Amino acid sequence: MFWITAPTRGSHIVSGIDYFPWNAGSERAARPCVRDDEEALTYGEFSTRIDLFASALVADGIKAGDVIAVKLPNRVELLVAIMAAWRIGAVATPVNPTFTSIEASYQVGDARAILTIVEDGQPPIAGVVTRSISDFDSSTTEHGQHGNDIPHPDDLALLIYTSGSTGRPKGVELTHSNLQYMAGAMATHFELTSDDHSLLILPLFHVNAICVSVLAPLSVGGQVSITGRFSPSRFFDDVARLRPTYFSAVPTIYALLTAQPDDIVSDTSSLRFAVCGAAPISKELLDRAESRFGYAIIEGYGLTEGTCASACNPPSGVRKLGTVGPALPGQTIAIADELGTLLPVGAVGEVLISGPNVMRGYLDRPEETSRTVVEGWLRTGDVGRLDEDGYLTLVDRIKDMIIRGGENIYPKEIENALTTHSEVLEAAVVSAPDEVYGEVPVAYVVTYPNSNATSASLLDHLRDRVAKVKLPVAINVVDALPRNPVGKIDKPGLRLALRTPTAEPVS
Repeated sequence: MFWITAPTRGSHIVSGIDYFPWNAGSERAARPCVRDDEEALTYGEFSTRIDLFASALVADGIKAGDVIAVKLPNRVELLVAIMAAWRIGAVATPVNPTFTSIEASYQVGDARAILTIVEDGQPPIAGVVTRSISDFDSSTTEHGQHGNDIPHPDDLALLIYTSGSTGRPKGVELTHSNLQYMAGAMATHFELTSDDHSLLILPLFHVNAICVSVLAPLSVGGQVSITGRFSPSRFFDDVARLRPTYFSAVPTIYALLTAQPDDIVSDTSSLRFAVCGAAPISKELLDRAESRFGYAIIEGYGLTEGTCASACNPPSGVRKLGTVGPALPGQTIAIADELGTLLPVGAVGEVLISGPNVMRGYLDRPEETSRTVVEGWLRTGDVGRLDEDGYLTLVDRIKDMIIRGGENIYPKEIENALTTHSEVLEAAVVSAPDEVYGEVPVAYVVTYPNSNATSASLLDHLRDRVAKVKLPVAINVVDALPRNPVGKIDKPGLRLALRTPTAEPVS
C-alpha cells in the first residue's frame, strides 16, 4: 500500500479563529488590506466596515447559524458582507451574480437563506427577504451592536455550491476550521509574507478565489486587489499599475493572455509566481506562458469538497511539470482501486484525500455525503498516480473515461496530444454514442488567431501520438469552448449535444 502525507510545517489549526482582519492588531491597522475599482481600505478601515455591516445584519434580525446569500459581482462589499456574517456567527453562501432568477432562487432556497443581498437595481429573489447593498450604508449604522462572540472552529462558515455538472447543484459545507487550515496551508506553501499582494481575478462565488486570493494573503498581513470583469488588456494594465506579487487563474485565462499581441503586454516584473487550478493545463501552454511572461506558473489541484486545494507544486523547490505537485501541508493523498484498496507507487486509480480540509458534508444530503467521504477519505472521482516523491499526476475524471469497444480511453491523453500542435490553444474530448463500439471520442479544438489548422491536419498530427483506437471520429475546430460558471470546460454540455450527433467522422 502507498500514500503520501505532506510534511507538517507549523500548526495551521489553533484555538479560536485568527484569520480575520479584525484580529490583525494595531500593528496592521494602517497597512493596505483590500481595494477594488472604487475604494482602497486599510486593515483598520476594513475591520470597521465589517463591524458596521455586522451591526446592520443584527438589526435586520440575523443571528448565529442563519444563512445569508450574497449575490454581488467582485467588489469590496462582497467580502465585507461575507465576513460580517462570520462576525456574528452566521453562514454565507455567495451566489453567481450572472445567475438567472430561477438559478439564484434554487440556491437561496436550498440553502434556506434568511436574507439575500444584491446589487442596487437588481430584482428581488423570490421567497426570501432581498436587500440592496446600498441599504447597508455604514454611515447610517451604529458601530458595535453586533456582540463580541467569535465563531467556533467547527461552526459552518460557507455554503459553496457545486457547478451542477453531475445534477442539481449541491451545497458544500465548509467550516471555519476548514478555511483557517486552508489559509494557513496556502500561506506556508506559497511562502507568503506581509509584502505579498494578490491580484484577484477569479469570481468570489468560488472557493478558489476566497481561499487562495483573499484568506491566504490576509492571514499574513498581505493585501488584495479585486479587479472588475477580466479582460487581457485590463489584466496587463492592472499588473503594471498595482504591482501584485501573485495571482490565481484557470487555464482559459492563461490561454487568452498568451494569445495577446506583443503591444498589449506590459510590465509583469512584480509577479513572482502565478497559480493555475480548476482544470488541467497543457505542458505546451504552460511553457509558452512562462517563457513569455517570466514568472513561474504553479499548477495545483483540489475540489470544493476539499476546501479548494490538496496538492500543489511549490513556487520554490522542485517543480515537476505535468504533475499537480505534492500534498499540501497536513493533508494525505492516496491512490485506490474501485474497492477502496490502497495501491502502490506508480499505480493508476482513484485519488483519495484526507485532512483538515475535507468538507463537513453536503447540505441536507447525507447519502451523497456518505458516498463521497468514506472513513475520512474524500473520494474525488479523479484518476491519478503518485510518484516516489509523492507528486500527483492526474490521468482524468472517472466519469469522463470513454469505453470504446471495451477499451478504456482517457480524454486527457488525447487532449494533451492535440495541444502539442503549435496552433492549438485548447482542446476538449468527450464521448459520443456509437451503435457498434458503444462510445467513441469526439474532439473540439480552439486554435490560435490566424491559424490554418484544419480537422484533417489535426488528425494527421494525432496519428503518430496516440493509438488508432484513441483517434477521435470527429475533430471540430470551434471559436470557443463552452464553460460552466467557474470557468471549467462544460464537458457534460458537449456530451449532451452529441446524443444526436451531426458531425461526420474524419478519416
